[in-house]
Amino acid sequence: MPNAAREKAPLTLLLPPSETKRPGGDGPALELDTLAFPALHPVRRTLTAALGELSAGDAEPALKALGLSAGQRDQLDLNAALPTAPTSPALFRYTGVLYDAFDPAGLTPAMRKRAADRVVISSALFGAVRGSDPIPAYRLSAGARLPGLGTLSALWKPVLAPVLEEFPGLVVDLRSGAYVQLAPVRGAVTVRVLYVAPDGSRSVVSHFNKHAKGLLARALATTGANVRTPRDVIRVAHKAGLDAERHGESGVDVLLHEPPAGTPAAARAARL
Repeated sequence: MPNAAREKAPLTLLLPPSETKRPGGDGPALELDTLAFPALHPVRRTLTAALGELSAGDAEPALKALGLSAGQRDQLDLNAALPTAPTSPALFRYTGVLYDAFDPAGLTPAMRKRAADRVVISSALFGAVRGSDPIPAYRLSAGARLPGLGTLSALWKPVLAPVLEEFPGLVVDLRSGAYVQLAPVRGAVTVRVLYVAPDGSRSVVSHFNKHAKGLLARALATTGANVRTPRDVIRVAHKAGLDAERHGESGVDVLLHEPPAGTPAAARAARL
């Protein structure tokens, strides 16, 4: 029998999705029954059917319901093609600042295996998927409201919350606020990204928040260390070159000591 004290504790990283998706893919068309968390299948079927029907109809009401501009009509085509579009693993489907920092393409095979076991991505369309789940490109944000279905939070919370609550071990919730509202996870480690000014004052950062969380997610997804507590999260962050400290009972703050690019503080520093 293995020594229980030496066994790796389960770890789940809850990541946000991104509005932008990498197009195409080399996987077969979407099969909802192949996705993780079968309890979510009924709502997935309802939403994919409703989203496809809405997006294949008149463009103006579809754009309004989805919060899109006239210049984003191509996103409706993605949704209308959901039943037949090619798929790719979710961790490679999502793009943007966080996923660029995570850099899934740069993972070794061993790292990919760990990440596949640990990463769960929140989704307005699918509720939650594992990083290895094959999904097509689509466009649906947490704030959208499909005709006749009410809010996505009202649809998802009753079925998604029990699924997320059942994750064993430590859960590190890196989702943005809108996706936390779909189903909060009690007791999860939450992460803030703060800029520490030379005078010691601290402020929450926005854009660079995603980059820092992507680096932390990559470090946690691929570490061989045993991560059981917020203190362990901080140790992994330090090893990855991130400054981090405890915040409250279950919070972790990642601290930036250089002003994030594009902020007034960064502009002032450049003039010095």
